[in-house]
Amino acid sequence: MNSTQVLDIFKEITTIPRESGHEAPIIAYLQRFAAAHGLDCKTDAIGNVLITRPASKGKENIPTLVLQSHQDMVCEKKAGVVHDFSVDPIRYEIEDGWMIARDTTLGADDGIGIASELALLASDLQTGRIECLFTISEETGMDGAEALQSGFFTGKTLINLDSEDEGQLFIGCSGGMNSKVTFRYKEEAVAEDNEVIELTIDGAAGGHSGDDINKERANAVQLMARFLYREWKRGLQLVSLEGGNKPNAIARDCRAVIAVPHPRGTKSRFAAFGEELKNEFASSDPGLRCLTASSAAKKAIGSEVACRLISSLCCCPHGVQAMSQDIPGLVETSTNLASVKMPRKGIVEIGTSQRSSILSAREMIGDKVEAVFTLAGASVKRQYAYPGWKPNLDSHILSVCVESYRRL
Repeated sequence: MNSTQVLDIFKEITTIPRESGHEAPIIAYLQRFAAAHGLDCKTDAIGNVLITRPASKGKENIPTLVLQSHQDMVCEKKAGVVHDFSVDPIRYEIEDGWMIARDTTLGADDGIGIASELALLASDLQTGRIECLFTISEETGMDGAEALQSGFFTGKTLINLDSEDEGQLFIGCSGGMNSKVTFRYKEEAVAEDNEVIELTIDGAAGGHSGDDINKERANAVQLMARFLYREWKRGLQLVSLEGGNKPNAIARDCRAVIAVPHPRGTKSRFAAFGEELKNEFASSDPGLRCLTASSAAKKAIGSEVACRLISSLCCCPHGVQAMSQDIPGLVETSTNLASVKMPRKGIVEIGTSQRSSILSAREMIGDKVEAVFTLAGASVKRQYAYPGWKPNLDSHILSVCVESYRRL
């Protein structure tokens, strides 16, 4: 087993659609792989897959080891990019020795974990019994792990292959949940003396709401709310507001359609705002930009709701909320203002996600987010809560992994 084998399998995986909740193609691929290598394979009712490799001769007394990764990936793309994650393969490039996807997520989370397990299953390494577990819909709420039935695998020691950094072993994890916010509104007519224009913030770096939340990257949704809040007193009407995508992704773009009495002044101030942002985020988001265009509309969101929507988005908590008091440099509690969408007339939906390694702190930041939007007249529903994983520094498998890594 070597890195070339792993990457060759990963390249195959990039051709397989595997959005959360739609894992059928990758499930079929795993089943075919097991059959081709003469390995036992079983799939449960929800779609979790277990492939088992028997112990090598003379290794029968070694305890069974479970390796686990998840089948799905975060399906994110840059604004304006044509890519259908339900059918299109990931278009990757090799740049300076790195495998990258320029316009979409690459899916190394957790495709590289899957590839590592499959490469091991297909190798001639002499090992004890290995059970390789592939769970579904991790990115949207740990659905596969939550639904696992007792006895699906037999091993008592499990290594999760879903981390990002060379030389780091993860021994704990935050718990998390999503908070879905809903505003309901009635339309009002766009004032006759107002002109409709479109404002866009894009080019932000984005990133994962867990691994990248401490990097102080721009949140395009909150930045747009910041500008709209400034402009509200100038007679602005909000026609539409949409930005961001998945709950676990930092919003990299946002688009607002507004009606204003003096569009030239608004455009000038938005351009100046763009220069402010370039200065603020010069290191973290060098591609950040603000664009304007003409638009058209006859109806807008009712002014009272629009004001409450913009104000709450502007002051909603986002980013790191607390650092660990025990482990230097470790984010303990965070929240992500992920998206704002208008799925149908009369409805604005806001997606957020909260994380903490301490259950009470997770509930606290959830309360903060809920309080902000409740005060603004929205309804808030908490979803997909999952528990944290408390570090055990005395774990036997931890000592084995540390020794093995240093030796290798």
